[in-house]
Amino acid sequence: MGRRGESFMRYSIFSLARNAISGHHRWPRQWPDATPREAYSIIIIGGGGHGLATAYYLASRHRISNIAVLEKGWIGSGSAGRNTTIIRSNYGLHENEAFYEFSMKLWEGLEQDLNYNVMVSQRGILNLYHSDGQRDAYVRRGNTMVMHGAGAELLDREQTRRIAPFLNFENARFPIMGGLLHRRGGTARHDAVVWGYARAAAALGVNIIQNCTVTGFQRDSQGAVVGVETTRGPIRSEKVGMCVAGHTSQVGSMVGLKLPIESHVIQAFVTEGLKPVIPNVITFGAGHFYISQSDKGGLVFGGDLDGYKSYAQRGNMPVVEDVCEGGMALMPMIGRARILRSWGGIIDMSMDGSPIIDRTPIDGLYLNGAWNYGGFKATPASGYCFAYLLANDTPHETAAALRFDRFREGRLIDEKGVGPQPNLH
Repeated sequence: MGRRGESFMRYSIFSLARNAISGHHRWPRQWPDATPREAYSIIIIGGGGHGLATAYYLASRHRISNIAVLEKGWIGSGSAGRNTTIIRSNYGLHENEAFYEFSMKLWEGLEQDLNYNVMVSQRGILNLYHSDGQRDAYVRRGNTMVMHGAGAELLDREQTRRIAPFLNFENARFPIMGGLLHRRGGTARHDAVVWGYARAAAALGVNIIQNCTVTGFQRDSQGAVVGVETTRGPIRSEKVGMCVAGHTSQVGSMVGLKLPIESHVIQAFVTEGLKPVIPNVITFGAGHFYISQSDKGGLVFGGDLDGYKSYAQRGNMPVVEDVCEGGMALMPMIGRARILRSWGGIIDMSMDGSPIIDRTPIDGLYLNGAWNYGGFKATPASGYCFAYLLANDTPHETAAALRFDRFREGRLIDEKGVGPQPNLH
């Protein structure tokens, strides 16, 4: 290790022990908790990954730092802290694949850009297939991925077995025939991502204001949005951007904005810590189940949406049963692991399963929402493209297809977020 390495290790251990003994009160603040000013150039509603990334890229790429990020709770308390941390660019439609591959490239340089460890782990994502038809669909998706530079490998049964020998290959209702491997996909630490963006944005002059709930909008005589009303007083702004994840319809209704989205709960689960057993992210092709193993050893997994609209951060038992059935069908050994906890995240589902980054019909108000299953993995590109829109009043070329008018003109990007896999009954 060398003397410098040994010295650093001793310092790190001493620092951890000292902070633990002190009740973790000695850790330095990563960013200041700002007091609201009377006015800003831009207000971002929502202090999750997308809102903080937008503020960071506005400050770092467009040199606009007179920005406030308003978060109703604390940073990371919403959907940013309630997901399964997967990052990927394995989409089948060109509009989505171009966007998510742009996001993947940003993920790959994010730690250096922010000077913060967000724990990007490109361990690979393996999508399993169980029929000839599903294999052919994966061939088409893989070709799109390769065309956009994401890379993809179609594996047969034996190649898949070498990667994941613990899966149920023989006695399954839907035997595994192979898989589509996306080596650059993987996971990142969700709370570290929001902390890293918050720290970097604040260092560039952005005000991050926690425990500040937006209760309404200020409008001028022409109806344009010129600020917001909050629980900490009114704040004026030239532009307001909405990045409020599953609460987009609620916030939009405050200004009379009707949106083509619905809010649903999606559940996730984590088991007790285990020795390393699952090397990649794996998705079941015969049902909606996906799983990875965290750095602490817990198996992190989830499935499909609960079947009703809700703003509650909890789900129902039928979906728990369905997820567990999917896990047992895919890898029976999971039945021996004890589930420690579960949680629900609220996500906005659009009519075509793809997001919206656009100006709203109301002057001064901009929308970033409807992320369906793709919210966390989109964080860097979402913030980058929304910042570009707010700075230039024109969409970034990567997000040019993610506009409102696609619903009116019939140019849907109908991929459903590559979330639910087709059932093969």
